Amino acid sequence: MPPPVPTHGTDGVHAETRLRDQHFVMKGHHCHTCYELFYVESGDCRFLIDEHIFDLHPGDFILVPPMALHYTRYVFGSCRRTVILFRAEDVWEEVGQLMPNGARFFAETALFQAPPAYRGQVGDILKEMAAEEKIRDARSPVLLKTQLQTLLLLCSRVCNFLFEPPADIHTTDRQIQQAAHYICQYYMEPLTSADVARAVGFSPNYMSRKFRAVTGIGLHEYIVFVRLQHAAQELISTSDSITTIALRCGFSDSNYFKDSFKKKYGVTPRKYRKI
Repeated sequence: MPPPVPTHGTDGVHAETRLRDQHFVMKGHHCHTCYELFYVESGDCRFLIDEHIFDLHPGDFILVPPMALHYTRYVFGSCRRTVILFRAEDVWEEVGQLMPNGARFFAETALFQAPPAYRGQVGDILKEMAAEEKIRDARSPVLLKTQLQTLLLLCSRVCNFLFEPPADIHTTDRQIQQAAHYICQYYMEPLTSADVARAVGFSPNYMSRKFRAVTGIGLHEYIVFVRLQHAAQELISTSDSITTIALRCGFSDSNYFKDSFKKKYGVTPRKYRKI
């Protein structure tokens, strides 16, 4: 798959550590062509990625693959987190092979936890990376890339890797997660908020309010995002016309599809297909 025009991108390894409080609100959900490794040092936060919702706690990592929709909310109070952005080529082949499932580890979202005994060691590596980010001289790209290998190797050795969502999400949040799954299953249909609400036992108005409150994204926005993701895949994997793909992915108006696609990917569907 050729890379789409990024919403956010990176030209190497970047690291940022910040303290967020419950008053901080992200501008919106986003995606980018690089990987994002998100780590919680202290406090808690809620993380939406595609149709999954996770409550993250100290010691938790989440790996965000390229072009995955994600959004963070700090609804529980202050949270100190570190974000590392990197490309596939920034991970040494021998390091990738030592991750769970080898290089396939990077193909999808991964959630893993650093045991308390090793969080100090993890924190030291992240501090070095954040400090190097501020220096940013000619040596920094190589040092940051090397520090990324050290971090990944440590995680592969000591972290607990979770292959199922954690069980501590509230019941209503699980229903929102169920709604997101429903949208991903029936995105090609003429979905309405009433359809999604009926699937999880909510009223349409409550469904819309609750979905935005939990995920940080509107229900209609999420439906459009899922449809666009599938349309982008079809544009490069089939020779079908743009109108046919738009209709198959749930868009009843081809002009609306083209406008929405360009807003998300930065290029028209026709140009995206040629990249």
